[in-house]
Amino acid sequence: MEHAREVTDGIMAEYHARLGELAGEDITTVYFGGGTPSALAPELLERICDELPMWSAIERTIEVNPEDVNPQSAVRWTELGFNRVSMGVQSLVNGELNAVGRRHSADEALDAIGILRAAGFANISCDLIYGLPGQSEGSWQYSLRRLLSTGIEHLSAYSLGYEPGTRLTAMLKAGKIKAAPDDIVAEMYALLCRESRDAGMEHYEISNFARPGYRSRHNSAYWTATPYLGLGPGAHSCDASGLRRAGPSSIAKWLHNGTQPEEETATERLNDMIITGLRTADGLDLTLMTADDADALLRRASKYLRSGVVIREAGRLRIPEERWIVSDGIMCDLLA
Repeated sequence: MEHAREVTDGIMAEYHARLGELAGEDITTVYFGGGTPSALAPELLERICDELPMWSAIERTIEVNPEDVNPQSAVRWTELGFNRVSMGVQSLVNGELNAVGRRHSADEALDAIGILRAAGFANISCDLIYGLPGQSEGSWQYSLRRLLSTGIEHLSAYSLGYEPGTRLTAMLKAGKIKAAPDDIVAEMYALLCRESRDAGMEHYEISNFARPGYRSRHNSAYWTATPYLGLGPGAHSCDASGLRRAGPSSIAKWLHNGTQPEEETATERLNDMIITGLRTADGLDLTLMTADDADALLRRASKYLRSGVVIREAGRLRIPEERWIVSDGIMCDLLA
């Protein structure tokens, strides 16, 4: 990996320089991701882990690709202090994996889960995507059932998005693939909710499911506005005062400029809180707002409260699970 050693040095320097942003808060989660740290040379990953409070954190996650998992690497990750793995499976149908340019096969993804178990990982999270080119409701159900049958503790599932400048978007514009119709995507989401529930998972955030006791502590902290420190290119942070920072995604720019505060107004901060809170099963904690902001939000939400589309209980607002598939429109109406 080009610049890997420079980035490693930069991450360690950034950690020591910015630790004060957490204002002495205990570090309860460590998450290596937003890229593919499993592809990092072992000695560089070890250098970073030596600098971070790996063993004092409760949840210590590393993102991996199935093709990077082997018995040696899996054992090494446990030795470095990781106790949770997040792996991008995306599909268990080879044709769908090929359509989105994934390098692993369905069998390799399933084998990787077994290897991680054998290495001692008792907390495995996997990602799936629905709305893939050529994907049917039947093939989506197959991937869901097959993956859930492995006993993974956590599942994240996302609808395919077509981002500007990507290979998939170029193929879509050229007519080589077709986007899944909205009604099919909605049925796939309904399948996701049913199959996960039947497998004993709780649906605790729009795109996230967990067995009891295995909610992602790291993601949950983000949704509840707990301060977090993001290190490296493209990483985002939120300090104890609510100030957000972001590192440029360009490695060269990050190495030169570092991570800078974001220009964010009080209204933008409030809207961030509304969106992240309403994405969760627990809902938005109104006590985190000023009384004026909470009253204004309740006025904006009045029509949804009357119709039951939004529920108010125990000092919180929440959107019921059956409305999550259309929650974007609801949340837009509730923004300040």
